[in-house]
Amino acid sequence: MINTLEELRSGSLIGSKRLKLACGLKEFPEEILSLSETLEVLDLSENHLSELPEGISQLQHLKIIFFEHNNFIEFPKVLCKCSSLTMIGFKSNKIHIVPENAFPPKLQWLILTNNQIKKIPKSIGNCLWLQKCALAGNQIEELPYEMRNCVNLELLRISANKLQSIPEWLFELPKLSWVAFGGNPASQRPQKSTDFESFHWNDFTIKERLGEGASGMISRAHWKSKKEDIALKIFKGAVTSDGLPEDEMEVAISAGSHEGLIEVLGKIKGHPETKSGLIMKLIAPAFINLGNPPSLETCTRDIFDENAKFTSVELLKIAKTIASVCVQLHRRGINHGDLYAHNILVNKEAACLLGDFGAATFYNVNSSLAPNIERIELRAFACLLEDILGLIPINKHDKNLHHKWQELIMECTIPSVKMRPNFSEVLDKLNHF
Repeated sequence: MINTLEELRSGSLIGSKRLKLACGLKEFPEEILSLSETLEVLDLSENHLSELPEGISQLQHLKIIFFEHNNFIEFPKVLCKCSSLTMIGFKSNKIHIVPENAFPPKLQWLILTNNQIKKIPKSIGNCLWLQKCALAGNQIEELPYEMRNCVNLELLRISANKLQSIPEWLFELPKLSWVAFGGNPASQRPQKSTDFESFHWNDFTIKERLGEGASGMISRAHWKSKKEDIALKIFKGAVTSDGLPEDEMEVAISAGSHEGLIEVLGKIKGHPETKSGLIMKLIAPAFINLGNPPSLETCTRDIFDENAKFTSVELLKIAKTIASVCVQLHRRGINHGDLYAHNILVNKEAACLLGDFGAATFYNVNSSLAPNIERIELRAFACLLEDILGLIPINKHDKNLHHKWQELIMECTIPSVKMRPNFSEVLDKLNHF
């Protein structure tokens, strides 16, 4: 719900926990400070703000703050004084300076996607509670060594920057599970699939929209020459919170054929707006999302429908399929980067499909980093298992099996990354469950 400046000035919002204003603001409304006793979530996205007053530190109950699409050039250092602040979002501003000691002590979630930042301050290493950090689409040349102290970091997006090297310590962080690092000078460049067949845009009739993500729009379309319905994903072309859409397209093609992947049939050419697109097999309507994306409260963990329930048989089938897909991906030097239930489609028979390669990254399978890159993704797989296991009713007959699952999850989340098994070893264990 969007509030109005009139409501704020009239005093009718006194006692509010949330406030959202999008009305062309050029200055921070001082009246917001009148909500200091209760305000927890402040969203001033889609305005023209470029600075914050010192008085914002009076908002001591403030937990979440959003300034997407504003005109900030420098990250406001005053936010370090907001002692309860856990989530900060400055996506798509003009920020090129992030001062030292600008982050609040309880910071868990930092979004600085699509700015002009060249350097991350060393003091980010003091953010011991940081779980989620989105830095894609900047000009960052290196990550500060002090960041290795962020031992609670689980999700990191550093795609589409200017990193000259990917530090080894990054893939030693004990809780890191979801990482995207493509589109950097240091990352493996995808080989363009020039031999993958392209089909002209005019050969398709768009029917209805099926869904939209950060990187593009998926529609049902009729393929005239083949007389069949397919799914078309047309990429937006702009950098997303995960990375570059062109990388996503190349990964989807390079992933290859697998029963647990959505089949890619070809590429689009001749789009009227010169956009890129993929032709994919239409998924049967019986397939639904296994889970839902994380909430502001869960931060890095998916949420599930209230009535969601699974059986041990279903969990095993899902686990074996996804592990098998990951074996294939990592053998081809692909890190999915977003291995979540909300990116998996499943039907009533527990057949499943892993989708959304928006955060996927190519890497050199022969590099010294390769084993740890795979074992980082294995932790994401373990989180997926843990989430589904928590939705299986336990009875006396399943206790031993439940314990077996817990042991596997513990093995896949050992803090020492190099001590974890790889996906092939996990798949072998699952085949003997």
